[in-house]
Amino acid sequence: MRSYVLVVNLIAVLSTAATAWLVPVTGTDLIRFGVLTLCAAIAIEGTRQIERQREYDRAPAVAYVDTKAVWSVAAVIALPPVLAAAMVVVTYTIAWLRIWPHQRPVLPHRWIFSAATVLCGTQAAVVVLSLGMRHYPGSPDSGLLAGLGDLAVIIVAAALRWAINTALVMIAIALSSPPKSIGELFSGFGDQILEAGSLGLGLVTAVVLVQANPLVLVGVVIALVALHRGLLLTQYRRDAHTDATTGLVTKRRWRQLAEEHLGRTRAGRKLGVLFLDLDNFKTINDTYGHPNGDLVLRAVGDALRAEIREQDVCGRWGGEEFAIVIPDIHGEETLRQVAERIRHQVAVVSVALPDRDTVLTDLTVSIGGALYPATNITSVDDLLVATDTALYRAKQGGRNRVELAPPAQ
Repeated sequence: MRSYVLVVNLIAVLSTAATAWLVPVTGTDLIRFGVLTLCAAIAIEGTRQIERQREYDRAPAVAYVDTKAVWSVAAVIALPPVLAAAMVVVTYTIAWLRIWPHQRPVLPHRWIFSAATVLCGTQAAVVVLSLGMRHYPGSPDSGLLAGLGDLAVIIVAAALRWAINTALVMIAIALSSPPKSIGELFSGFGDQILEAGSLGLGLVTAVVLVQANPLVLVGVVIALVALHRGLLLTQYRRDAHTDATTGLVTKRRWRQLAEEHLGRTRAGRKLGVLFLDLDNFKTINDTYGHPNGDLVLRAVGDALRAEIREQDVCGRWGGEEFAIVIPDIHGEETLRQVAERIRHQVAVVSVALPDRDTVLTDLTVSIGGALYPATNITSVDDLLVATDTALYRAKQGGRNRVELAPPAQ
């Protein structure tokens, strides 16, 4: 991972140096650069509270949607390469000074790497624009867009910039936290459509900067603030579906997904549900404290995720209880095998407690399970009653065991 970051940083520096003086800088360019810098500073200041909340709530393994791209995209289209690169550095520096010191710590190498990925994409866009546009960058006399051909070139350059930046970030995420599946790696990828909005605003900003009154850029700043609020709403919606302690789905979201899977269960196939209760968890909380208890819950949640399939749904039901939906399952024996694998997986979990210099081991879990369809089981509510009854039998039978509801007669 460290070698990868160093290589990307080196490529960013070398490619920036290679294109820096491809186009000479004029006094007009410097004025435009100043206007963009002022707008970027105002926009960052106006949205810094939202950005702080987004960074605080963001999952580490989700690619960041960078709306600062508005200003760096405008710069790469309307300004010489050296100023386009400078705009990336300026916007990241302003954001660093105004946002991150008030947040959870953001390590310097992570910040530098993020800027480096944007610089790599920027230099690729510079090459496309310089080779494809009739007037690059735009001038007061020639304008910016000479026709649909120039527009197509700009779109290609912006798309390439985004693709390179996103690919480099996704590779870093995969190297630092290897995902269980491709689907998990791209779990938050849909949000990237919002970054496409930033790229579009960047094009509008460049055209306004070159061919219209720069005061119109006030509208872009307002649009950018609105875009940020949309990002925060999307993140809140995701957070409402995710348990903060374990990263599993919430009870409400689990039930929604369970009902969807139940409705899709085909004739001749079954759907299984497992209810899990971590044994003697109250003793862990009482002995080591609730923060350490949360570490245990998180470790158990990770163990459950590692043992189920991508299409299965694992959620935290509440306290030390977990629930798993297993669609398209063959029958009782398969459900029992899955439950036993999970029980053994939890048994090998070890949790280091940093404030106690202690490692907790020998965790156990009691599991109840039920199948749909079966006798008196026709809905999610019926499944919950059946699994809860089976779980009670497992607890009464001595804990650390699996019990299943009676099969269909």
